[in-house]
Amino acid sequence: MRVLITGGCGYVGTKLTQAFLTRTDYHVTVLDTAWFGNYLQPNSRLTVSLGDVREIDQVDLTPYDTIVHLANIANDPAVELNPYASWEVNVLATMRLTDRASRQGVRQLVFASSGAVYGVRSEAKVTEDLDLVPISEYNKTKMVAERVIMSYADALVATIVRPATVCGCSPRMRLDLAVNLLTMQALTKGKMTVFGGSQVRPNIHIDDLVDLYLFAVERRLAGVYNAAFENLTVLEIANRIAEQVPSEIAVEPSNDPRSYRLCSDRLCATGFAPKKNVAIAVAELAEAYREGRLTDQPNWHNVRWMKERHLG
Repeated sequence: MRVLITGGCGYVGTKLTQAFLTRTDYHVTVLDTAWFGNYLQPNSRLTVSLGDVREIDQVDLTPYDTIVHLANIANDPAVELNPYASWEVNVLATMRLTDRASRQGVRQLVFASSGAVYGVRSEAKVTEDLDLVPISEYNKTKMVAERVIMSYADALVATIVRPATVCGCSPRMRLDLAVNLLTMQALTKGKMTVFGGSQVRPNIHIDDLVDLYLFAVERRLAGVYNAAFENLTVLEIANRIAEQVPSEIAVEPSNDPRSYRLCSDRLCATGFAPKKNVAIAVAELAEAYREGRLTDQPNWHNVRWMKERHLG
């Protein structure tokens, strides 16, 4: 089976590409700008095409059975650097990709949305049936892109995954995500700075998210699914890190109102189950750091790197 992964050089994309290639019946093409580098190892069944998803009209999609669409300008601060470009990448390019895929015989499109599309919610169970009330430009782009993709559900298998905040190790790391960021602070400074602390953040281990994308492709899973398995306050995350990496926790005021939890009962009903959690992610990060495999690289902080390279 031939699979196209947009954003396959990214934090999740790199591990997903590796996972597909462990299965001998997959041939993978990665389309990525490689803004943050390319950590993929050569493989006879891997083609890496350096390109911008905004130029998807130049890509022949007829060879591909499945597309996993990860390419986007990710998270609120990155989108705020250039909202116009973010709408181009996250929405307009997704629209063109989905339309071309439906016309050129692609059987399934799996889309990486965001659990933050629900906005600030007080419900104990935030399920897929709730209205979406995004509060940021980033979340709005994800909501609109979802609706575009689902409008093609009669033409191909449309799979929308709304992941929680991802944590854990990847060859192309991100150190600007809650668990990863705080763990790195604990490892390098012996002190974590928590802003607010009471905000709830849903979490998912990167390996579980990769497994979910594979599961969705192999099962031809259609529809919309939350993907989150631990709803923790930011302070609870810091305390769990401190249990493994002894460190001080400094709590500072915050003006960040984002607080939400996700319910993944619909996903679990399909037979999918996570294998890892935040504690395992912290242990793996700490081990990688102590072995010298995890260092603080500038290109592992998305917004900072984009500002320095004028990529916003």
